[in-house]
Amino acid sequence: MWLVEQLLKGDKVALARMITKVENDDATEALGKLFSYTGRAYQIGITGPPGAGKSTLVDKLTPELLNKGNSAIGGSASGGKVGIIAVDPSSPFSHGALLGDRIRMSDLTTREGVFIRSMASRGSLGGLAKKTKDVALVFDAFGMDYIVIETIGVGQVELDIAGVCDTTVVILVPESGDGVQAMKAGLVEIADIIIVNKSDHEGAERMVAELKFISELRTTKRAWEYPILKTVATEGKGVDELVSAIWSHKEYLEKSGDFERNRKKRVKLRISELVENKIRRRLEKDVLKEQNLDKLVEDVYYKKADPFQIADKIVENSFNPKHRNTPIISG
Repeated sequence: MWLVEQLLKGDKVALARMITKVENDDATEALGKLFSYTGRAYQIGITGPPGAGKSTLVDKLTPELLNKGNSAIGGSASGGKVGIIAVDPSSPFSHGALLGDRIRMSDLTTREGVFIRSMASRGSLGGLAKKTKDVALVFDAFGMDYIVIETIGVGQVELDIAGVCDTTVVILVPESGDGVQAMKAGLVEIADIIIVNKSDHEGAERMVAELKFISELRTTKRAWEYPILKTVATEGKGVDELVSAIWSHKEYLEKSGDFERNRKKRVKLRISELVENKIRRRLEKDVLKEQNLDKLVEDVYYKKADPFQIADKIVENSFNPKHRNTPIISG
C-alpha cells in the first residue's frame, strides 16, 4: 500500500492520513502490514484527575525526551522522536471535543521530531479513546522513540492506561483530597511513578506524607515501589527528577524481565479485544438482524422468554452453523 510505504519513509502527511483512517475504522489491513515494524518505542502513560496539570507536564517533559535522544532505549543520542496522543473528553451528543490539550501544548507543535494527535474519547470509559492503541501502533511503526499517552482526566475510571504503557505516571494535586480519591479509584495501584504537581500550593507536604502512608499500608509489596515526586509543571520544576525516575523504571523492567512479560500480556489482551470486537460486530450485523431483535425484545417484555435464555440462544446460533437460521423462540 502506498500510504504504508510513505509512512515507513517518515512522511508526516502519510502519518496523519493513516491515523485518520484508523479513527474511521478503515485501516485493518494497513495495521497488519505495519505491525512487524513496531515494538521499539517506549510508551509513557500520563493520567490523573481533571486540573492536575497533565498537559502542562507533558509540555515540559517532551523537550527532555527529545534532548535525551533515543540513547535511553538503546539507540544513538542524536535526537529522538516523540509522538503524543492527547485524549480529550467529547460531547455525549455531537461526539466532538474541544481538544484543549493540544492548545495547552501549542509550543510543541513547531518542535522538530514531535507529532501531536488529539483524540476525542467518544464515550469510551477508562480514560482512553477506542482507537488509542492503534494510533500508538502507527506512531511506533513511524519510528517514534517515545509515545506519550495522556488520558482524558475524568476522575476515578482511568485505569486502562496501565494496560497500554510501559511506565504509568499518576499526577495528583494537593487540592480536593486527591490522595484519598486516588486510593479509592485504584490509581495508586497502577502507578509506576506518582507526581504531586502544584507542589508550591498549601497541603503538598501533607499529601506526600499521605501517599507514603498509603504505600506502607499495602499488604502486598511490589518489587518496584513507586517514587513520589513533587513538581511545579508551569515552571518546569521537578521535570528532571521525573525523567530520571522514568529511566530508572525502564532499567528495572529490563533487568527483572518484566518488560518482556508485560508486553506479552499486552499482546494477549489485544488479541482478546480484537476477537471480542469481531464477535460483537458479527452479532450486530448478522445474527441479531437475522433473528429479528425487535421481536425478541417483545417476547422478553411480555415474559414469553427471559433475556438470559435469549442471550444463550443467540450465542449458540452464532457459533453453530446448523442453527444459524433457526428461530430463537418458536411459535
